[in-house]
Amino acid sequence: MANPVSIDTNMITLGQFLKLAEVIQSGGMAKWFLSEHTILVNGEPDNRRGRKLYVGDLVDIEGVGSFQVVN
Repeated sequence: MANPVSIDTNMITLGQFLKLAEVIQSGGMAKWFLSEHTILVNGEPDNRRGRKLYVGDLVDIEGVGSFQVVN
């Protein structure tokens, strides 16, 4: 079961999402984190911190867990 992460807007970038989901402490850590961890967005590998995520998207982070973008 994916952990829900609520957003107030239509979309959020992957870098912002990682901070909101409390996977990283600051936005500055996003580039490093994405280069060191395998991340799947809707089942596809993606390491772009600017990747746009929308409500319903599923983010799987190896060794951390699964998260779903919700309103």
